[in-house]
Amino acid sequence: MESKQLRPFGMRDKIGYAFGDMGCNFSFQLVSSYMYLFYTQCIGLSAKHWAWIIVISKVWDAVNDVIIGSMVDRTHIGKKSKFMPWISIGSIGLVVFSIMIFTPVSSFSNAGKILWCLLSYCLWSVAYTMINVPYGSLHSVITDNPKQRTTLSTFRSIGAALPAVLVMILPKIVYKDNILSSDRLFIVSVIFSVAAFFTFFALRKMVTERVVREDKTEKASYISTIKSFFSNRAMVGITISTVAVVIFYNSSMSVNNLVFQFYFNDAEKSTLAMIASYIPLVAFMPFASNISAKIGKKKLLTISGLVSVIAGVIMLFLPITPDMKGIIIYVIGLMFVNTGCCVFQIIVWAMVADCIEDSYRKKGIREEGSLYAIYSFFRKLSQGIGSAVVALALSSVGYIESAAVQTAEVSENIKNLYIILLVTGLLIMTLSMKFVYNIGFKEEQKFNNSACTSEE
Repeated sequence: MESKQLRPFGMRDKIGYAFGDMGCNFSFQLVSSYMYLFYTQCIGLSAKHWAWIIVISKVWDAVNDVIIGSMVDRTHIGKKSKFMPWISIGSIGLVVFSIMIFTPVSSFSNAGKILWCLLSYCLWSVAYTMINVPYGSLHSVITDNPKQRTTLSTFRSIGAALPAVLVMILPKIVYKDNILSSDRLFIVSVIFSVAAFFTFFALRKMVTERVVREDKTEKASYISTIKSFFSNRAMVGITISTVAVVIFYNSSMSVNNLVFQFYFNDAEKSTLAMIASYIPLVAFMPFASNISAKIGKKKLLTISGLVSVIAGVIMLFLPITPDMKGIIIYVIGLMFVNTGCCVFQIIVWAMVADCIEDSYRKKGIREEGSLYAIYSFFRKLSQGIGSAVVALALSSVGYIESAAVQTAEVSENIKNLYIILLVTGLLIMTLSMKFVYNIGFKEEQKFNNSACTSEE
């Protein structure tokens, strides 16, 4: 492994890399937070229809991750960069299909609504994957220094945070008299999509690929790459953690909107909970690189996850009443529960890059795209499972998607269900970090020393 004599790693790379996840999340945050609500409350699909639609589309989404990851590794469509041309193509598709998802089609027949939902989401997932897989793989060729990778992961989280903050204030825009407006949501999708396109342009202009890896003459086969993935204990550990977070934590974010809409009877105040969920993220970001350099990413994530699990269990027994006092208790409780997931979001991409680096050091074969794609496969598959789990869980506690008002019992069940889903995901994440993931502080130090040697 050799580093090209190019511009040294610096702030331009960090900001440029942040733009990449900013673009992804302009689309992803909107889709993950409002697509379910849009199609059930505005378009008229039932929760049961949504459950199987999202499972089918997510299975396709996961499969196309592997296909595109393999294409990225085996088909070089650009002379200067292995990854940027794919991002350029995907960014155009993401604009078109993000808008297509939120196009009001309530006048369509029931079959037409289902077909539109399935087709638009499947096309969106192809475009998103065409950006996200090479973008995630790009992390490992910007720098091979673990501390710098943690910094990139931190800036990636910063980039993701801006669209998330904008999504926080959306309830004040997309709800009218406590009812979701399809027309307003469509306009937001147009604005977010155009903004995403320009952030990807900034990514391509600002980031430098400076780590050159020498390929062996033979290319890794699909079976060899899959074997590399599952024989890499750290990769399996971070994947289990990611699957748990996505199924039980990320996928349940729309439930929080329902908690405010029906339990607290004020959908607009869901912004408070969303802001609180990002306070730990913002507070930890400046210190992520230094703390993880001192104690290691594994230990840091294990400790923060344990704090979140304990906070969530306590929340279940707190007197959270459907009034302003209850909202304050609820929001403060979520702030502590979200700590573990915020730390996870900040350092997870650096951990994935460490796992890919570990595989390259052992095999000497460039398969960043394929390895990241398999990881993304499980991430996307868990999104589908998570959406179905959430929809079915809501049905099990008595939620009726077509009803403008829920009973007091059902509303409280929704609130408790949300907390239970968060705690479940964080508990699995913590256990996986503690007992499966095996790149500890000493191993990270070895990576760091090796990187320093190669730079010399």
